[in-house]
Amino acid sequence: MHKVYLKPGKEESLKRFHPWIFSGAISRFDGEPEEGEVVEVYTSKKEFIAEGHFQIGSIAVRVLSFRQEPINHDFWKRKLEIAYDMRRSIGIATNPTNNTYRLVHGEGDNLPGLVIDVYAKTAVMQAHSAGMHVDRMTIAEALSEVMGDKIENIYYKSETTLPFKADLFPENGFLKGGSSDNIAQEYGLKFHVDWLKGQKTGFFLDQKYNRLAMQRICKGKKVLDCFTHMGTFALNAGIAGAAEVTGLDISGYAVEQARENARRNGLEDTVQFRCANVLDELPKLAQSGEQYDVVILDPPAFTKSRQATKNAIKGYREINMKGLKLVKDGGYLATCSCSHFMTQELLAK
Repeated sequence: MHKVYLKPGKEESLKRFHPWIFSGAISRFDGEPEEGEVVEVYTSKKEFIAEGHFQIGSIAVRVLSFRQEPINHDFWKRKLEIAYDMRRSIGIATNPTNNTYRLVHGEGDNLPGLVIDVYAKTAVMQAHSAGMHVDRMTIAEALSEVMGDKIENIYYKSETTLPFKADLFPENGFLKGGSSDNIAQEYGLKFHVDWLKGQKTGFFLDQKYNRLAMQRICKGKKVLDCFTHMGTFALNAGIAGAAEVTGLDISGYAVEQARENARRNGLEDTVQFRCANVLDELPKLAQSGEQYDVVILDPPAFTKSRQATKNAIKGYREINMKGLKLVKDGGYLATCSCSHFMTQELLAK
């Protein structure tokens, strides 16, 4: 195992258990580690402080452990057991009407670079670092042991998430099983989860609590769900007893999937979807005099870099102004941003 030596004083963040080591903090390497290899990290005084996956780039080491131990099958099994036990203890992994949840959330579970989402009997595994890609088969084997018969399939989906400079040549595909049964439930609603063609791991789990919260204000209301994708917000409004729900999305494929989800839940009479460019459609609706009790805006990211934030602010201002014009007096606007650089403060401003 190769060793990494830090510059003087650069171990302070590691003493606070920060999971990243930046390239600028490194003084020298003992040898030439390959991308994805596990390395040991030492202070300038040659004291061991951590070990983790090495990767060329700004974040040079993603820490897996702050003690010297083999990163093997038993290590991955123990880490996954901790993550699974935590989700079971708070009820996330034990609710039969809600069998979609995030099992591993990268640094939040002390596994930087790894995401695992569970959809019914399938786990979708995604690597965001070279090291997690290299160790994917061992992780999948450990996951099978931890989850037992709760999981029948493990799908690996990392073609678009790994660093392109690493020459890792990732391929999406099943590491275990191969079932095409991709119907999962979120709070009783049945959804088709497309981990093959869909974005992220096939679904947007980060919005699940917001979708549930929307149910409280949609009963008996007229609702417009913009950028509906698979119809998740719209169907939550429908199941809550909304009088009328319209979902808009520019993707014909997404709209057809949303319609299937409506039929799957017996909501096709209440919840309607159509293919439209939201930015063009909202002014048309306003001009025709349409008004809604609830307007939901959940657009894709308008910026993925700090440099483009200024233009993104204009985009968010425009879409929110157009949405607000459609809200009845006393109605609700639910607006979202999934852009990392569009902070909560900026969005509110």
